[in-house]
Amino acid sequence: MTHNMTFEESIAYTEALLLRKDLKDSQLESEISALVQSANGARGFFVCFLTGEWQLADAPSMGIVRALQSAPQAIAELLVKNLVMSTAMAITHRRSAQEEQAQGSDLVARRTALLIEKVDLSEVRQVAAQMYSSATTDRGEYAAFLTKWGYDAEQKQAIANAVERFHLDSIEKISI
Repeated sequence: MTHNMTFEESIAYTEALLLRKDLKDSQLESEISALVQSANGARGFFVCFLTGEWQLADAPSMGIVRALQSAPQAIAELLVKNLVMSTAMAITHRRSAQEEQAQGSDLVARRTALLIEKVDLSEVRQVAAQMYSSATTDRGEYAAFLTKWGYDAEQKQAIANAVERFHLDSIEKISI
């Protein structure tokens, strides 16, 4: 069922799932694990989870962490791009004097960074390292992505700062 969901259906499914109070962590893990196996499922999960009023988003359970770890290829790029885009949008909102929206973007960035930390996957660290490189050199794997969204020098610096700690983790873990 979860493999054929549209992006919109995945958002609604995630919301219904997170509203359920009767689920054990293991059941939540199983449901989210199935959901994030598809691109639409993973995208829908993150949109709902990172932007909603969920206590679990500020303190993810081990079940949620394990569910995300079950699909490293599906979630690695999404996590890093969520961190990048929310970081850049916070700047855009502040430039437009939209502090409430900026705080929403800050919240998504914080929650995403927390998930990146907790899932602790080499695939995520690799994408973070590539994003860092593109943000600091305007070349590489994600240069076109950064250009597509029109990020300027200040936003690219903020992006580099946001992914740097995960990039540095990658270097430290490789050299150990």
